[in-house]
Amino acid sequence: MAALFRGSRNLLLRWTKHVDLAFVSTRSMASKTPVGFVGLGNMGTPMARNLLKNGYPVIATDVFPESCKELQDIGAQVVDSPAEVAEKADRILTMLPSSPNVIEVYTGPNGILKKVKKGTLLIDSSTIDPAVSREMAVAAEKMGAVFMDAPVSGGVGAASLAKLTFMVGGVEEEYNAAQELLTCMGANVVYCGGVGTGQAAKICNNMLLAIGMIGTAETMNLGIRLGLDPKLLAKILNMSSGRCWSSDTYNPAPGVMEGVPSANNYQGGFGTTLMAKDLGLAQNTATNTKTPIPLGSLAHQIFRVMCSRGYANKDFSSVFQFLREEEGQ
Repeated sequence: MAALFRGSRNLLLRWTKHVDLAFVSTRSMASKTPVGFVGLGNMGTPMARNLLKNGYPVIATDVFPESCKELQDIGAQVVDSPAEVAEKADRILTMLPSSPNVIEVYTGPNGILKKVKKGTLLIDSSTIDPAVSREMAVAAEKMGAVFMDAPVSGGVGAASLAKLTFMVGGVEEEYNAAQELLTCMGANVVYCGGVGTGQAAKICNNMLLAIGMIGTAETMNLGIRLGLDPKLLAKILNMSSGRCWSSDTYNPAPGVMEGVPSANNYQGGFGTTLMAKDLGLAQNTATNTKTPIPLGSLAHQIFRVMCSRGYANKDFSSVFQFLREEEGQ
């Protein structure tokens, strides 16, 4: 009798374990429903690639069809418009260059909101004016969808390694749903508050980044003119109080670090045009809130001048090269 009881108990345990595993498997599969992705540039492509790596089917589109080829080759479904993405997916991420691009992708003739399904979660990781994020949220709500802003920090390298930082603004009840996807692409996901607060955090971060990069470039240039070896100077800075991200992770002086744009003639990375755009957003919001940003305003002017001097498509760390040329070298 005891042996029969033990056998029945073991059978029950095996059956329970099987049911549990089946439940977990079904739950896991249910969470891997298709994800839409619009905007496959330097940042969007590695972000979407990391979604694929985590088992999410990706339905993607870009205004430039050739940008879709890499993802298509590794299994993404490519469609012709944001509206078609919205027909096929109820979770959609967008990664676009500017506010006008976001407005077009969401509200244009072939935009997401033309075909969006009720209950769709829309996550915009572009860096845009917080007011535009709020406008898109209102437009999405009218269609029964939910819009959240989730701009990123970390650059192309962090996007490739899924180590981005996401700053999320939107309805708090939807944060967990957004976090599920964002953790596939980033190491840090931070809830900032209502729609637009993610953009506010990103604008503040990029203003500091621009100021820090200019300061690092000036410092490296001065040290080199004073006869210091650039690698030695960088080493000293990074063990002293002047240390910052631009000095220890993304040094602008050629020959100091490998794997950064300054080691590749400032190709790739975060373009000077985009930095000038982000600083313009900071300038606009500072004006609207009557906030003094003297260094932010100066940084904005420097990067605008760089755009007119042939640096528009180079990484923003090329401010080092710009300063060198300004002194006639």
